[in-house]
Amino acid sequence: MSGGPEPRPAEVRGFRGRLLVAMMLVVCLVALGFYLAQRRVAADGRRDFERQFQEEAAALRGVEEVRDAMLAERCRALARRPRLHAALEDDALDLLYPSARDEMADMMGGEDEPGREAAPYALHARFYRFLDGRGAVIPPPDPAAVGALEPADQARLALSALAESPQLGELVRAGPGPGEAVDEIIAMPIVSSETGGIIAAIVVGFRPIDLGAAVGGAGIQSGLWVGGRLVMPALGPAERGRLAAALAAELAQPRAPGRSLEVAIGGAPQLLFYRRLNAGSAYPPAYEVGVYPLAGLLARQRQLEWQFGGIACLLLAGALGASHLLSSRLSVPVERLAADSAENRVQRQRAEAALDSTSRDLQRSARFSADASHQLKTPVTVLRAGLEELLAAENFTPEVREELGALVHQTFRLTSVIEDLLLLSRMDAGRVQLAFAPVNLRRLIEGWLDDLGALPDELGLEVETELPPALHISGEQRYTTLIVQNLLENARKYNRPGGRIRIAAREEPGAVVLAIGNTGRPIAPEAQEHIFERFHRAAAGENVPGHGLGLNLASELARLHGGALRLARSGEDWTEFEVRFRPAGERT
Repeated sequence: MSGGPEPRPAEVRGFRGRLLVAMMLVVCLVALGFYLAQRRVAADGRRDFERQFQEEAAALRGVEEVRDAMLAERCRALARRPRLHAALEDDALDLLYPSARDEMADMMGGEDEPGREAAPYALHARFYRFLDGRGAVIPPPDPAAVGALEPADQARLALSALAESPQLGELVRAGPGPGEAVDEIIAMPIVSSETGGIIAAIVVGFRPIDLGAAVGGAGIQSGLWVGGRLVMPALGPAERGRLAAALAAELAQPRAPGRSLEVAIGGAPQLLFYRRLNAGSAYPPAYEVGVYPLAGLLARQRQLEWQFGGIACLLLAGALGASHLLSSRLSVPVERLAADSAENRVQRQRAEAALDSTSRDLQRSARFSADASHQLKTPVTVLRAGLEELLAAENFTPEVREELGALVHQTFRLTSVIEDLLLLSRMDAGRVQLAFAPVNLRRLIEGWLDDLGALPDELGLEVETELPPALHISGEQRYTTLIVQNLLENARKYNRPGGRIRIAAREEPGAVVLAIGNTGRPIAPEAQEHIFERFHRAAAGENVPGHGLGLNLASELARLHGGALRLARSGEDWTEFEVRFRPAGERT
């Protein structure tokens, strides 16, 4: 190998300077990477915050929709009352309001009783009026008996024409105090029993849901926008004026009916969201408005910025010192490297090409991992739709169809897990409200046994029942069904071939006790204290399909009903659960 020319000192110093500059550039790029990472983490945190907020708002909107449906059903039932039809069709308007007073007694009572605070989701009415066939208000003879209204407020209940569907609106009027009162109104058409045409309408006013009270301390300030007027008692006049101007400009844009934007109230950033309440109604447009403070989120972002900034400064200072030291040391072999032969330079070029190729491979792998992670978030509903579409094809063998059916069944199991978890999370957050009513427990159990008889019975189980002729409890039909269904499903799944299921109920003072027992492998003593925990599955359920939520869900629902679920005993080929309910007529 022939030696090259001796390097000059100027060349050595130039190499050292270029090396130092290159390493400083690398350090700066690393600092820039930290900065961009901080911005990305802050943006992700903000998106997570807004997504969580939208989920909470969506849950509240679900409560509102359920309540609106219940209000509409009550008004629809009123519109069918024969006494009201008789007064209207016989043109006996002097008997209309006296007849309605008896029919509306249950709906008008309770809201304004002294010393009694109205529940956020109460269904009691504040007032009601009738509209004639042209949509004009029929004046009541005694306004106090049907809910007093100012003449101007009563006039705003009128419609230009009666519609076949219920019309929703909001009525802003002077309140009993210095502020304003807001009523949610529903105009329900009254159809003639003789001609089938619309002859009148009943307009009922209810107390609206307070969004801030429904969230329960989450910091939301709620209000209402009706006819260009913002009602938000929590804000001062100046702040309310600025917020009204921002909202008016936002509503003037052709956008979706429910959006959010940032505003400043009192110098503090707030997240403002709004949603149309009465789309398609003949009443003036009404929007639900809420503001949510962003101070906590911005404080966390500033803390994150300081943390990232400190780390980046320390890294930059250390890297600069290391770059200077390394550049000084690495310049020592410059003379030897400058004298290398062409063969060594070719080898270096090959090594650099190999490193570049390796770097590109690593980048492709990173992009593939990110894309795969994103694609794995495809919703379960899309997967199910694809499987069902395949299952509908006619060019598959029975074996393939059986496999596809099994996969579709798995998606339903996954959906069931998600629904159970959603219900449990709503219960944990205290957002499950029960509408107590008498429930026929005997009929519920007999209905389940009829469904069980229609299924293939591979175990050959014998079912014994010992139920009183009349067995009524206080609860909600849907959730009571879930409790009983989970217990009976467990008794069937964890049974043995040729076993039996025993269902017995008895009435005790202040309680109705339902006992469900089954033969089969008992629950180990060390596992009995954990069976009501979520996702816990004892050794007896290792080979039984399930996801470990049924007993926990049944226990929580029993607690909400004012009762309790317990393991009565488990041993010697017999396991029995007891659940206590309140008798019909009692409330939790």
